[in-house]
Amino acid sequence: MFGDLVQILLDKQDLHELVLTYCRAVDRRDYALLRSLYHDDAIDDHGAMFKGGPDDYVAWLPGAMAMWETTVHSLSNCLFKIDGDAAEGELYAVAYHRAPPPDAREIAIGGRYLDRYEKRDGAWKFHRRALALDWCNVRDVNPADYETFAAGAVIGRPDAGDASYVALGMFGRDQA
Repeated sequence: MFGDLVQILLDKQDLHELVLTYCRAVDRRDYALLRSLYHDDAIDDHGAMFKGGPDDYVAWLPGAMAMWETTVHSLSNCLFKIDGDAAEGELYAVAYHRAPPPDAREIAIGGRYLDRYEKRDGAWKFHRRALALDWCNVRDVNPADYETFAAGAVIGRPDAGDASYVALGMFGRDQA
């Protein structure tokens, strides 16, 4: 009984790490890391934008992300249900996107990831991932606001030049 509970807690922690790593991989445009999070036979369903396997998703994503100066994918409520080597998760997410000048705008999307995971060879990975949209906000941006309110702050980057790779030595590129 106690051992089963400990295993469930360990599995939930592994699943939480998996979904947080997804956010980091997308926001840092670390596509090798992103691909490592999916089983080969997985399906990612982002609605009309994309639906397909992990190789096609990773091939599609750079073009979709090219229009954004920065993105921040955040998770709040993460509920996981585990049944042996299968699990499901409902994750509340906010995905922030900012387009560069001259047409600078911000788009914040709120929704939920509806995931199915499988544990194979001791590792949890995505088997099915779907996105449910709950809300969306779009607004114009004044780029000068970023200079005023974040004066002197290191500016984040969506690539290997991001400050996190310098400041956090354990967060190397392409590492799960």
